[in-house]
Amino acid sequence: MNYAVIKILMVFAAVLILNRLKLNLGMALILGGIGLNLWGGLTVQITVSNLGNAFLNTELWFFILVMALIIEVDHYMTEEKNSAEIVAATQRWGGKHGRALTLMSLPAVMGLIPSPAGALFSAPFVEQASGREDGSPEWKTAVNYWFRHLWEYWWPLYPGVIIAMSVFSMIPSWQFVSVQIPYTILSITLGYLFLVRSHIPRLAGISVNTEGDNRRAFFLLTPLLIVLASLFVLPLPLSRILPGMNMQVRKLLAVVLGLVMALLLIVWDGRRGKGGPTVSTGRKMFSTLFTRSSLSIQFSLVGVLVFQFMLEKSGLLPAAGKELVSSGIPLVIAVAILPFLGGMITGIASGFTGTAFPLLVGLMNTEGSGLTPLSTLVLGYGFGYVGLLLSPVHLCLLVTRDYFSATLSKVYMQLLPGVAVILIYSIVVHFVLRVLGW
Repeated sequence: MNYAVIKILMVFAAVLILNRLKLNLGMALILGGIGLNLWGGLTVQITVSNLGNAFLNTELWFFILVMALIIEVDHYMTEEKNSAEIVAATQRWGGKHGRALTLMSLPAVMGLIPSPAGALFSAPFVEQASGREDGSPEWKTAVNYWFRHLWEYWWPLYPGVIIAMSVFSMIPSWQFVSVQIPYTILSITLGYLFLVRSHIPRLAGISVNTEGDNRRAFFLLTPLLIVLASLFVLPLPLSRILPGMNMQVRKLLAVVLGLVMALLLIVWDGRRGKGGPTVSTGRKMFSTLFTRSSLSIQFSLVGVLVFQFMLEKSGLLPAAGKELVSSGIPLVIAVAILPFLGGMITGIASGFTGTAFPLLVGLMNTEGSGLTPLSTLVLGYGFGYVGLLLSPVHLCLLVTRDYFSATLSKVYMQLLPGVAVILIYSIVVHFVLRVLGW
């Protein structure tokens, strides 16, 4: 036995230790990817070739472009005057609990757009709504991160959901969505109970600025609506114009085009309001792209993508799955562990749906397994998603932690009650669906 599971976990631990020792996370992840290939039995020559291909990967450069455009749109929406207008509008609409509504709703709405490190969009609004000086950085990080990730259990724009639907093709789409939507309802409830409710008296006591113009607030949200619309509208024509393009790259291209249109609107707004060169404050377009914080976010993105690419090429993750299956552990435990490991190691939903779910279907089809399609889906997705939420290489967690200067271990303490309930819910629903034969 090659003990692929142990190799993956040891390399992963080494990456975290290097980052703890102040090595940039992006560089630590790249070194971890190299280590995975070498320890996976690949030659130095093949490892170097894989590393080169990782940097030549089209998806990586599209992700970098998307991130650069997101940072620019984010700066426009979070300029003091603009963000104050949006926050004031949500506070008007929420009445007495306007600040709590803002904390929960803006990350959730922005989470409908499956963009890399998209939590960066909503972090400034959470900062404003929380009272800036009040609330720990870890609490703000947890609130922004949690409510940003309400939809990826079933929202069909997310790659992980698309892959899951494809692998579990025996489940009709309406059944898939029906059993997954309760995760979103549960997540909203848990976020309120564990993260927001205890802060409501404090938030209600902060003076609320409700002055503003609803039309202007809606206009400021238009860039997000443009990006969201582009994800719905553009993939089909792009598939006809560029039929040979990879589906994920095509979706990224749709995001890029949406962001470009959003930026054109921002340029128009700046010139209309100020007569300035590009944006509403007169700030030069992309002038903040090469600041230390922006470069840190982008290099972390590169590190995560290279690590994921190298992990895939190492062949260790499928081998780890087969080891767990052949080890004789109960099938229900394997159904939970495999996606959890995939989500934790990769930090993306497609990381567990793409690598673990084909194995789950194989286990489900084993004679005498007792597993049913819906019960397998619920248990696997619930555990995989918790692994993703707790993954220290999840980009949304990284950028939110960096934005609020939070301590990761303390962020986890804020998240643990919620994820524990999600795990318990997954187990209970799994066995209920098995009893029902679903």
